[in-house]
Amino acid sequence: MNKTCTKLNLITTIIIWLKLTFVFSQITSEEIDNIVERTMENFTVAGVAVAVVKDGEIIHQKGYGIQSIDSKKKVNENTNFGIASNSKAFTATALAILVEDGKISWSDKVIKHIPEFKMYNDYVTQNFNIQDLLTHRSGLSLGIGDLMFFPDGSDFTINDIISSFQHFTPVSAFRTKFDYDNLLYLVAGEVIARVSGSTWEEFIKERIFGPLEMDNSYASLTFITDKDNVASPHLNLNKELSLTDPERWDPKKKNGAAGGIYSNVNDIANWMLVNLNKGKYGDNLEKQLFSKASQKEIWKIHTTTNVNMNPRYNSHFAGYGLGWELTDVNGYMLVSHTGGLIGMLSKTLLVPDLNLGIIVLTNTYIDGVGVFSSVTQTILDKYLGLDNFDWTETFTQRLSQRSNKADEVVDKVWLTVKKADNSNLELENYTGLFKDPWFGEIEIYQEEKKLWFKSLRSPKLTGQMYYYKANTFVAKWSESSLIDADAFVMFQLDENGTAQGFKMKGISPAIDFSFDFQDLELKRIN
Repeated sequence: MNKTCTKLNLITTIIIWLKLTFVFSQITSEEIDNIVERTMENFTVAGVAVAVVKDGEIIHQKGYGIQSIDSKKKVNENTNFGIASNSKAFTATALAILVEDGKISWSDKVIKHIPEFKMYNDYVTQNFNIQDLLTHRSGLSLGIGDLMFFPDGSDFTINDIISSFQHFTPVSAFRTKFDYDNLLYLVAGEVIARVSGSTWEEFIKERIFGPLEMDNSYASLTFITDKDNVASPHLNLNKELSLTDPERWDPKKKNGAAGGIYSNVNDIANWMLVNLNKGKYGDNLEKQLFSKASQKEIWKIHTTTNVNMNPRYNSHFAGYGLGWELTDVNGYMLVSHTGGLIGMLSKTLLVPDLNLGIIVLTNTYIDGVGVFSSVTQTILDKYLGLDNFDWTETFTQRLSQRSNKADEVVDKVWLTVKKADNSNLELENYTGLFKDPWFGEIEIYQEEKKLWFKSLRSPKLTGQMYYYKANTFVAKWSESSLIDADAFVMFQLDENGTAQGFKMKGISPAIDFSFDFQDLELKRIN
């Protein structure tokens, strides 16, 4: 190579370095304040907390808004929120630690540690390994079985969950298609418990929270005795905020490996740093929580997903690793995850090559989606050096369109109900006790000449039934927090007009996928 080329290459390198330095140093804590505050002006949310880490330093951590419309207490960097499915990365890391301890192998069959584990056919049972628990490629449908823990308050235990998979019907071949799954993460939590001798909650506390000094984080809401700095969940209906009860899962019945953690941006900043530092932590990164090899395995695509074709980011691949979603943006790998509970929404975003991490926590459903999406994308764009783009307006329009479409469908159903002629209905033909193999018993009964639906194992799924058409009714849940969750109940009648069973499906296109009514097959038992 001649000297002229060498000199040109050096100049080019210097120019690129200067451009990158300018781009990556231009965002300030004050600018992040402005981004968050503007976003909150466009969405109806109670509180938000944000942290940003860059180049090994915490450059921003702050709370905005209020913990509760009742108390009016301000959110700060130590306010705890439910991080929901962002807990899955902690479960994957816990398993990686056990791999490094020599207690398990990623390729271990689940039945080695949980002999009673049984899938929908023998081949899948015999070959289902620990990584399969984390990668959403089981062959089962989206959110299948989630009704066993969503909504909360059911009496299902981890043993019920372990025994449920044999009753499910696959929708794709094993390990061929991505369908998001929560229940298998609970099985992963049980693997951790059986192998370590500790509960999933104890293991997370002792092996992750403790070393990282995440002293104000909890593996379950039930462990927080002083709730003075815990955000309350809110619902946003027609731009009006209302409080709702937090989702509670009893660790004595089933673990929180799919979404049980409560944490804050101060603590999660440490979590983002250890991931960006390839498992190292401490003042001089002298300690190791997990190895670089473990992180490589966790951040490797195990199941491919559809690529976001937004030309702004020029993405080429997308997939799911172990507890993390993976893609590329403008040549950089992007590692992220979202989380959602009733009234609690969150998003974590990491760009390892830029040594960048962003966490946004909110306590409002569903405008919190607009907040965490707008804030993370706007901050990300700043670090990518992209032109200004109004993500707030974009997500405002998306949520509005989604809501309007859902309302149109639901309103049409209720208009049909209003016009329906039910004068000749013999309600007693529909009453009785019905049972699903994994969800248990449902009672359909009469009260004051009205038909009612009652789940015996999940009490919040109780509500009046309204005649729709043919042999179909609409179940309207009495529990106010079950937004967009009303469902069709479609009876099968015998030759005498007596219901012998029924199937269900959600009405609203905006229904949370965890209301997997379509996976139920109820048969009369009395």
